[in-house]
Amino acid sequence: MTSSSLSLDHSSAHPSAQSSGATSGLGPWSAILLLAPLTLLMLGILLYPLGLTVWTSLYDGQLSVRAYGELATSTLFLKVLRNTIEIAVTGTLVSLVFGYPVALHLAAQPPRRRTACLIMVMLPFWTSILVKSFALVAVFGNQGLLNQLLGYLSGGQVNLPMMFNRVGVVLGMINFLLPFMILSILGSLLALDRRLVLAAETMGAGALRIFWKVILPLSMPGVVAGVLINVTLSIGMYITPALLGGRQDMMVANLVDFYTRQTLDWPAASATAVVLLAISGLLVAMLGRVRGGGLPGGAA
Repeated sequence: MTSSSLSLDHSSAHPSAQSSGATSGLGPWSAILLLAPLTLLMLGILLYPLGLTVWTSLYDGQLSVRAYGELATSTLFLKVLRNTIEIAVTGTLVSLVFGYPVALHLAAQPPRRRTACLIMVMLPFWTSILVKSFALVAVFGNQGLLNQLLGYLSGGQVNLPMMFNRVGVVLGMINFLLPFMILSILGSLLALDRRLVLAAETMGAGALRIFWKVILPLSMPGVVAGVLINVTLSIGMYITPALLGGRQDMMVANLVDFYTRQTLDWPAASATAVVLLAISGLLVAMLGRVRGGGLPGGAA
């Protein structure tokens, strides 16, 4: 009786499951019609301001590329662009130096402990970047906690200028960028075949040699992805250099704000924004190639 009832239940449930699956399935045209309104709305929100920015950069009474020509010869723009690249590269390299050992440590942990550690890695995302910037001033400022401690230990002889300069901008960026670097590298390390490490150990390779010859090369896709993500995020930063940097640390996003609010030069501001967008688009395209299965330049 039990077996027959079980078979009966199974046979009675099976057609209903099939019918529910058949009725819940959507054809391609139905899915397109359902997604079309939201897709058009999102495209409008994205494309309209983008198109308006490009148009403003090209039209100043008549169509011209005057704004771009002025940017190419502007000492201010070239200096700010150089500052942006230097700060972005510096913040990315520091994040890589500190992030890779953390990712390597996380990859070696058991899953439960790794999850707990990942929660701590993700903690910076739980707080607004504006709040974190003001918190960094309280910690690293001239009268901040760190300098007060150094002054106490040195009898007032040591006071490190870590805010409102290039150091402050880099510190603020690292606080925001480090989780992206750690997570990108961790993904590659977790995908690494542990049998390769065991094979290297069997052949007599030491820990340092295994790292240089096996682990580091195989984790390069994650490293390159993390570097590209960090640089892409860094070049568009506005709040961090505005709050933690000095006058010599202006970045491209701050220059756009300067053109729109101080000089009211909308074509120059739009052209600057388009240049920043083009650089970011190039970096995103490179990141897509890395995520697609290979390093830029065809390396596996």
